[in-house]
Amino acid sequence: MSKPVVAIVGRPNVGKSTLFNALAGDNISIVKDTPGVTRDRIYADVTWLDRTFTLIDTGGIEPDSSDIILSRMREQAQIAIDTADVIIFITDVRQGLVDSDAKVADMLRRSGKPVRLVVNKVDSHQKYMMDVYEFYNLGIGEPIPVSAANRQGLGDMLDEVIREFPDKSEEEDQDDIPKIAIVGKPNVGKSSLINKLLGEERVIVSNIAGTHVMPLIPRLHGTIRIMYLSIQQDFAVKAK
Repeated sequence: MSKPVVAIVGRPNVGKSTLFNALAGDNISIVKDTPGVTRDRIYADVTWLDRTFTLIDTGGIEPDSSDIILSRMREQAQIAIDTADVIIFITDVRQGLVDSDAKVADMLRRSGKPVRLVVNKVDSHQKYMMDVYEFYNLGIGEPIPVSAANRQGLGDMLDEVIREFPDKSEEEDQDDIPKIAIVGKPNVGKSSLINKLLGEERVIVSNIAGTHVMPLIPRLHGTIRIMYLSIQQDFAVKAK
């Protein structure tokens, strides 16, 4: 059986990539204050206690945007939701509860998947806990206060996440899966090639150069992994 899948979702700039990097133990996703930096689904394997699972970082969900890139990001997030066994719905205590949070919560309710509501940037319980209680209004469960940047509260959050996993069973060995790198200058069809191989819209395809800003490591039919890089100058690359 494959490992459980956990997706991190939420509106832009609430700390999804910071949480993803904290749990993955590496700076895999680019973290920046500019909305829309994470656009495709980013994967990492995470172990907590005796459970190993696949974690997915997603782009920020803008429920009502008609912008082509933001719409594609929303589609990518929906695929992650459909794939996940458990969803981490992350919000921002400093920005407070906003209309977009409620719309994302409605989207998650319709999925029928287990959801763990996480309120990020709570680096002081004394200062922010009263604000955390506001998120009960989403009607999607008890809010779990964390500070992804300071690694606070992550253990309690992960305890709640793995509680939703199916009974532990044999996990497939992935050590021998081949790894392939797809590289090239912008707009030569790298994304289209990956989507064709995977048989799904795994990567956003756009004529806008620089649509992809970080490596992607999707999984292909359980037999191969592809690393995708966009380059604008000559350099040596080795698949890892």
